[in-house]
Amino acid sequence: MINLDYAKLSATPVATDPFPHVVVPDFVPPAELDAVLATLPPLGKRGSFPIGSLKFGSKAAALMAEMEGPRLRQAIATKFGLDLTDAPTMVTLRGWTTERDGNIHCDSTAKRVTILLYLNKQGDAWDRQEGCLRLLRGPKDLEDFAVEVPPVNGTLLIFPNGPATWHGHRRFTGQRYSVQLNYMTTDEKARSELRRHRLSAFMKKLTRAA
Repeated sequence: MINLDYAKLSATPVATDPFPHVVVPDFVPPAELDAVLATLPPLGKRGSFPIGSLKFGSKAAALMAEMEGPRLRQAIATKFGLDLTDAPTMVTLRGWTTERDGNIHCDSTAKRVTILLYLNKQGDAWDRQEGCLRLLRGPKDLEDFAVEVPPVNGTLLIFPNGPATWHGHRRFTGQRYSVQLNYMTTDEKARSELRRHRLSAFMKKLTRAA
């Protein structure tokens, strides 16, 4: 079991600048975050790893299960007025960021909603705004941001995807744990991404076992 701050999520209003989103600091409370960090797998290279390809300790495993569970799904659906009843999920873990990461982008149209959960402690790099996700007003200028989200302290970020949901971050190299949960569409593009996700999980399991 893991205790997440659903009350804080429920009480946080949807912000609209530069696009609809919710930021919930300490969604993973401090004591729970410490336990999660102690049971995460070490990831010393860049990339998004399907959670099915990784081995988690008990508390981190409980968090991953909760991320895909019905309580969070319903909370997000209620918050944004969405029907997510049959939406497939895709969950990945990132643990390492390099200078290749952070480019301005919108997420794939196969992803209806993006949920990012940041599992890092406060540190000097984040204070310098390195690796802090910025919600942008356009696709060209990383400094033209409305909101900056430090990737620390169990902060939860949620936004429905759209053609103008631009985001990115300043370059950072080092450990930067984040869970990404997506509620997917049910069209062929989404099915293709989910197939690739499952194949990636299978291949990474084989690599780890070799």
